[in-house]
Amino acid sequence: MPLHILVLGGTTEARRLAESLVAMDGIKVTSSLAGRVAQPKLPPGEVRVGGFGGAEGMAEWLRAHHVDAVIDATHPFAGTISFNAASAAAAVHVPLLALRRPGWVPVEGDRWHVAESLAGAAELLPELGRRVFLTTGRMGLAAFAPLDSLWFLMRSVDAPEAPCPARMEVLLDRGPFSLEGERELIRRHRVDVLVTKDSGGDATAPKLTAAREAGIPVVVVRRPPVPPGVRVAGTPEEAITLLGALLP
Repeated sequence: MPLHILVLGGTTEARRLAESLVAMDGIKVTSSLAGRVAQPKLPPGEVRVGGFGGAEGMAEWLRAHHVDAVIDATHPFAGTISFNAASAAAAVHVPLLALRRPGWVPVEGDRWHVAESLAGAAELLPELGRRVFLTTGRMGLAAFAPLDSLWFLMRSVDAPEAPCPARMEVLLDRGPFSLEGERELIRRHRVDVLVTKDSGGDATAPKLTAAREAGIPVVVVRRPPVPPGVRVAGTPEEAITLLGALLP
């Protein structure tokens, strides 16, 4: 029987990981997507879409489908699913590891302001600027809805839902983004403050360079921690090596 690996996906790294695992002999891969993006890029192998019904539902799914290991390769800010995965894997006694791209690190010239949450980021904005480039995705916009005096350029893959800021222009786009494109957005929309989550990776990092060049402040929302005791890999290659060490 092949080893059955469940990849909790939705990220570029998750797709790369699935591609590598599918190409290996003796491994069956199922990628699980949350279903929050209307037209996701599907990885190779089997794919399921939607939630599990909490930690207990995931544990039942792991048992029913004879899963041998779980790799949590979700977005760094998908905190709930990560803790559910930790509980479910522990309940059914299967190995679990997390694949997390390294976070961004400020360099000379950056004007970063770190927030612990979207609400914390919203509290900082009135003192930093009036025209906000909001790149935190379509979830959680309610935190910025009360800021009627600010104007927002909100970028996401899919259209947002209310509640949203009253003065907001929506840009539907999917990364990776170029440095020249980010420069142009900041210039054309007269952006004077950027808000981002510490997602890490190269696909959306050019906005940080463009903000540094423009001399504008950046509010960076700190990513949530990985559940205690879960081993972390920084790349798909590291995840495969670590998986080999965790499996019998």
